[in-house]
Amino acid sequence: GGNKVRKLCLVAAEARACGADTLITVGGVQSNHMRATASAATRLGMRCVLVANGTRPEPPRANALLDALLGAELHYVSSRDERAPTMQALAARMRSEGRSPYEVPLGASTPLGAAAFALAVGELLAQLPRGVVPDVIVHASSSGGTQAGLTAGCALHGLPTRVIGISADDPASSIETVVRGIISGLGAMIGVDGDTLARGVQVTVDDSFVGEGYTVPTAASREAQSLAARTEALFVDHTYTAKALAALIAYVRDGQFRAADTIVFWHTGGQVGLFT
Repeated sequence: GGNKVRKLCLVAAEARACGADTLITVGGVQSNHMRATASAATRLGMRCVLVANGTRPEPPRANALLDALLGAELHYVSSRDERAPTMQALAARMRSEGRSPYEVPLGASTPLGAAAFALAVGELLAQLPRGVVPDVIVHASSSGGTQAGLTAGCALHGLPTRVIGISADDPASSIETVVRGIISGLGAMIGVDGDTLARGVQVTVDDSFVGEGYTVPTAASREAQSLAARTEALFVDHTYTAKALAALIAYVRDGQFRAADTIVFWHTGGQVGLFT
């Protein structure tokens, strides 16, 4: 959940500044984001309420186990579409009881969450050798906040870098729309014309590596996972990062990059998913 932690550094800070006593969010049963939110709430002395689509796992494993160990209050719904309305209803009930919940949308993919990744582009530039600029950044994309932040961050730093999001689930057109919406909101938040910023960037999403669906491994993701572990001691999960790495490997094999290109694979976390 590395990318979720980065977003929550700003989002949870805002919740605390607003006087919230509870973080409430949504996701799948094995959501990295929900586990990261529960961890943040614990560190900040807040309650955490999670709304997951699916059924309670018995026994709980991986992220579901960590959610329970962190003391999060879990609510289960049958579909993705029920998550946000259920979160809103629970938050309204808590307010009526005198509590102060802070609602964190799926993946903390808000303009504020994306701002954390716009800042991360500056960190990346500071870590690269002087004069080196990434030609391409490849990463896993789903709820759009990470891609929005990286894309906006590159634009705001005046970089020619192409950011390629590899979809974990949704169609490319759907993710692109969400990403542009978040970029627009981010622009407005930092005092620039958000719509102009969103229109002026290239948003590239590749949905050809999803395979049979979210969380379902593919032959390419299995190969990528094994290659990364055995050559770099780097662990990637089949929900997100293994499919993103599989795409990068395919691009290299297809000759889509030049030998002189600087390619960054942005590992977004998720290793806990290996233990499901």
